[in-house]
Amino acid sequence: MSVGRQIGFWVAALVGFLVFLYVFSGILLPFVAGMILAYLLDPVADRIERLGINRLIAVLIILAAFVVLFVLVLILVLPIVGHQLAALLRSLPGYVTSLQDFVSRHIDSAGQLPTMLGMQPTDLKSSLGGLLTQGAQWLATMLTSIWSGGQALLSVLALLVVTPVVAFYMLLDWDRMVLEIDGWVPRRSLDTVRQLAREMDEGVSGFIRGQVSVCLILGAYYAIGLTIVGLDFGLLIGIFIGMISFIPYVGATIGMVLSMGLAVAQFWPEWPMIAAVAAVFAFGQFVEGNVLQPKLIGEHVGLHPVWLMFALFAFGSLFGFVGMLIAVPAAAAVGVLARFAIGRYLTSPFYTGGPRSDPG
Repeated sequence: MSVGRQIGFWVAALVGFLVFLYVFSGILLPFVAGMILAYLLDPVADRIERLGINRLIAVLIILAAFVVLFVLVLILVLPIVGHQLAALLRSLPGYVTSLQDFVSRHIDSAGQLPTMLGMQPTDLKSSLGGLLTQGAQWLATMLTSIWSGGQALLSVLALLVVTPVVAFYMLLDWDRMVLEIDGWVPRRSLDTVRQLAREMDEGVSGFIRGQVSVCLILGAYYAIGLTIVGLDFGLLIGIFIGMISFIPYVGATIGMVLSMGLAVAQFWPEWPMIAAVAAVFAFGQFVEGNVLQPKLIGEHVGLHPVWLMFALFAFGSLFGFVGMLIAVPAAAAVGVLARFAIGRYLTSPFYTGGPRSDPG
């Protein structure tokens, strides 16, 4: 097969895969979640199997433990989160009013600052008040969407039934499927394909396992820290920060802005309490940037934050939540293939102007 026909085949396969995702994105969530769960738990199953335990028994033990833990979390945490979310939606207009009063008082005390900015004080108040109102409406819409989505998620038993079943069969047959796919690879390209697959696996597994750990630790830290300092809805905000911390910089930034706004509305004029909320985030950012990210994720993953954010938003926009689940593997795969293509280009006669230095 010529190079042109090979490229055409892989482009057609990619287009077909994307069309499949787009058409069936509404029903793929439990299947994709099951595959990801099997991928993450396969090393655990391999370790148990090396202890002399049958693969089937090892898989049953792992999935049973995971399902029990998942159900316990839902039973213990979900009612509290639901209560706080409903209370926040009820209290949000009052917080917005308090923030608008805070802004108005400080604009009045700012003297000539509005004039220096080229605006009248009344115009500046109106603009900032409108900004706060729009931000509150966006937050209320987002929280309502999360709440209704969570309710729908729980009402649909697919995630609780289909996902463990898919994960069970995928985990049981994972090694056999890998060997089967390995047998389909053209023999003359086997070493190259295996090397690319290893690099993709290292990038995806390293990032996902490390990032899940970071999200869990940050979510617990912010939930406990904000609750201890007395911030209303601190548990809800901490869990929310943990859930979106997989998006670089976005989770902590949104959480900090939301928390500081609530702190001003709740505690003003008690500056020490507002400073305590800021200190929680300052310490959390220090630990995340200097301890958690280097130790749990590290530089070996090879996913640049900008590229990762683009992949998450692009796939999420195209395919919804399913797209966000596959965004990280897709970003890692594209990164590995791009580095491979650049390496081949740098050793090609087109670049060097001479005979190719790496014929493999």
